[in-house]
Amino acid sequence: MSLHQIAVSHSFLLSSRSAYTLNPLLFSKRNRFRISLSHSRFTSIKHRSFAVAVSDNGIFTSPELAKSFDFTSEERIYNWWLSQGYFRPKFDWESDPFVISMPPPNVTGSLHMGHAMFVTLEDIMVRYHRMRGRPTLWLPGTDHAGIATQLVVERMLASEGIKRVELGRDEFEKRVWEWKEKYGGTITNQIKRLGASCDWTRECFTLDEQLSRAVIEAFIRLHEKGLIYQGSYMVNWSPKLQTAVSDLEVEYSEEPGTLYYIKYRVAGGSRSDFLTIATTRPETLFGDVAIAVHPQDERYSKYVGKMAIVPMTYGRHVPIISDKYVDKDFGTGVLKISPGHDHNDYVLARKLGLPILNVMNKDGTLNEVAGLYCGLDRFEARKKLWSDLEETDLAVKKEPHSLRVPRSQRGGEVIEPLVSKQWFVTMQPLAEKALLAVEKGELTIIPERYGKIYNHWLTNIKDWCISRQLWWGHRIPVWYIVGKDCEEEYIVARSAEEALRKARDKYGKDVEVYQDPDVLDTWFSSALWPFSTLGWPDELAEDFKRFYPTTMLETGHDILFFWVARMVMMGIEFTGTVPFSYVYLHGLIRDSQGHKMSKTLGNVIDPLDTIKEYGTDALRFTLALGTAGQDLNLSTERLTANKAFTNKLWNAGKFVLQVLPNRDNVSGWQNIEACKFNTEGYLLRLPLPECWVVSKLHMLIDAVTESYNKFFFGDVGREIYDFFWGDFADWYIEASKARLYHSGDDSVVLVAQTVLLYVFENILKLLHPFMPFVTEELWQALPNRREALIISSWPQTSLPRSTDLVKRFENLQALTRAIRNARAEYSVEPAKRITASIVGSEEVIQYISEEKEVLALLSKLDLDNIHFADSPPEDAKQSVHVIASEGLEAYLPLADMVDISAEVLRLTKRLSKMQTEYEGLKARLNSPKFIEKAPNDVVRGVQEKAAEAEEKINLTKNRLAFLKSTVMLS
Repeated sequence: MSLHQIAVSHSFLLSSRSAYTLNPLLFSKRNRFRISLSHSRFTSIKHRSFAVAVSDNGIFTSPELAKSFDFTSEERIYNWWLSQGYFRPKFDWESDPFVISMPPPNVTGSLHMGHAMFVTLEDIMVRYHRMRGRPTLWLPGTDHAGIATQLVVERMLASEGIKRVELGRDEFEKRVWEWKEKYGGTITNQIKRLGASCDWTRECFTLDEQLSRAVIEAFIRLHEKGLIYQGSYMVNWSPKLQTAVSDLEVEYSEEPGTLYYIKYRVAGGSRSDFLTIATTRPETLFGDVAIAVHPQDERYSKYVGKMAIVPMTYGRHVPIISDKYVDKDFGTGVLKISPGHDHNDYVLARKLGLPILNVMNKDGTLNEVAGLYCGLDRFEARKKLWSDLEETDLAVKKEPHSLRVPRSQRGGEVIEPLVSKQWFVTMQPLAEKALLAVEKGELTIIPERYGKIYNHWLTNIKDWCISRQLWWGHRIPVWYIVGKDCEEEYIVARSAEEALRKARDKYGKDVEVYQDPDVLDTWFSSALWPFSTLGWPDELAEDFKRFYPTTMLETGHDILFFWVARMVMMGIEFTGTVPFSYVYLHGLIRDSQGHKMSKTLGNVIDPLDTIKEYGTDALRFTLALGTAGQDLNLSTERLTANKAFTNKLWNAGKFVLQVLPNRDNVSGWQNIEACKFNTEGYLLRLPLPECWVVSKLHMLIDAVTESYNKFFFGDVGREIYDFFWGDFADWYIEASKARLYHSGDDSVVLVAQTVLLYVFENILKLLHPFMPFVTEELWQALPNRREALIISSWPQTSLPRSTDLVKRFENLQALTRAIRNARAEYSVEPAKRITASIVGSEEVIQYISEEKEVLALLSKLDLDNIHFADSPPEDAKQSVHVIASEGLEAYLPLADMVDISAEVLRLTKRLSKMQTEYEGLKARLNSPKFIEKAPNDVVRGVQEKAAEAEEKINLTKNRLAFLKSTVMLS
């Protein structure tokens, strides 16, 4: 069957929305529709008017009018999507909703690559499920960021010469709200620049009235169940901020420090009876309550049970005890126990029943327990104390020591472990339910390995300090009674009015109350995020009923404990349901060398600068190619390559548009829209290249859809990239030119046009979640777009494909590559057409010969001098023999490819030069002096060069022998 006969024997369906009509052109006789089609005819085609004339609306630009995709149009496209309401969930779709709650960035923040990563991944999920026809909600919002925001406003006030305490709490809060209204939208606008298709009409802020109501309700319910209590325990204390901070807000850095060795005399002993203690913080010795050694440390066993004298304390005695907690090999093997200023010492002291002694004020100065050092800053006290220890002969030595220093993530100061009265949540009962949710499969953590970390943390969970000594945040809903003990008598209420009413009912009408000055940890309100944003505690709220529980929680793996696990616990506690079905954890973005990005190293890559240079689509595509949970190295090389991918996509769109019928060619478009590819019969009647590319597309749709469903986004990106560039652009577009420019048959041209459009529009659909801007721009440029790409339907899966015909075209590809390699090997001029004899079995020759025009075009063969046979030609010995695959070979007459005499002369000269170089290498290797004195790697290098040169010489000799034999045969 000829290409024309195949083409005219069927019709195809391009769009599921198109009405099927009989296409008489495809069923006509060849001689009636033989039209000479020149290259200029197709390159001159311009579409001017159709269902959506995108070039006229001022939003979209056609590839026919622009050389490359213009990044500045991204904001116009985004605003158009927004204005059309495409980001809001559609309730007319009959399927379960897909819901993501955006991890709320700090209201003080500005865009960094971590934001770009989560926006990219979440937007991919949202756009994919929206196209799958699910009511899709991506709920955005920002966090009030208690410490960060208070710091920003305090610095602003300081520039005006104003201190927070001078303003008073109410006026300060007013100033913060003013700052939020003016600058708080910065991060939101930057997230929009990344293409985030959130429902901005539902945007939330953690201090909104509704969310604040949820926070108060959560506190009260936990307190009523006895899960919230007040007590004095060890916390991370920020002296500069004057507040406790969460573990997440403490960053540890390796820094050079000092290890101080100090004598502790044994009470009642001689001058030689002392213990030497190594410490990095000598100023905390005023808080020592014991000295500890290991039970099996024979050096100090004689002192166990005695008392030691704490230096510079006027003779204060502490017991010398033994405990396995002590590391015999660190320092001197003697440990000072300062439970008021060290987390580990605190735990040990509570286990052993030792007292807790605090020597530090909240501002980082020493208190009256430090005696003469009272009032000194902790670091000043360290210097003075060491100097005094040296004078009293109690200083042994000091030496450099690498320290793991805890610093405030916000202020950068050194964090102080400190015992402080705070509010806590009892976590164990909540953690047990959260552990059970994963065990029962109600919650899936991706990647799976983080499930073990989640389990470990929840199994060993500590109570949560939820109070912060700040003015910006959710005020703790606790009121105290004037004149009563704060720890014994307090009222928990939803408002000041309710608190006063409760107090009067209990203590009389004249009682007065005042609210706890502390606010709740920012993470407390964030833990309620998936349901507080949907209307909880009002469980009859429309959004809560429709969208809770949510589907997915996507965030960085570094906040698995501090946020994700707490949301799971709070969700189960307050709603009885796990707040999301899946947790997807992404890794960190590192520089090209794998280093963590930091301003100190100067390796921070700004997303907005990157967008200006490479475009949002290239940035998103680069970030999305990572693997869940693994860090991603970001380099300009990757960004450049993916910018080139954007351009390649644009140029493919330009080509497709150029070869399609004019917009006003109604009958032409009716013929295209009447074609369909969704039945096996139609597919199998396609010409080989068309059947191959459509089959590969259908395979791609299935593979990509499965990878999307499994959240294997890196696989999705690579699969689409490989198909578009490797199959569609490099092979089918080139093969289609044989139909478009050289067939002279309208029906054949129509098949190529239809397949080009069908494959390209499906590529745009598959790629849209990754690269939304360029794909929407190209989609809108295609004629007869009835809806925006963002809300178009996802390609149908399980469409027909022919693996046999795919293998046949792969044979044609292998033959083309073999011929191309031979041309390159013999340096054949690119434009030169050569003769070829194609040899194979009858079956292979039949389908290869039917694609003679395609083979000639792709391999640069002389169309009139391609011969097909089942045995080698008579001039086989004078031809270059190439093997494409088993049962398919080609013979390329050498005289047709090169000037044999000139080539013999060139190779002879080259062989002589190679021989000289080889002999020089061999001479070095034959020299005992070189072998004995040269380094082993140098000798190996020369040996490798000699072996390579020998191989090239043999190849060149064989080539020369072949050329000379060809001359003799001629």
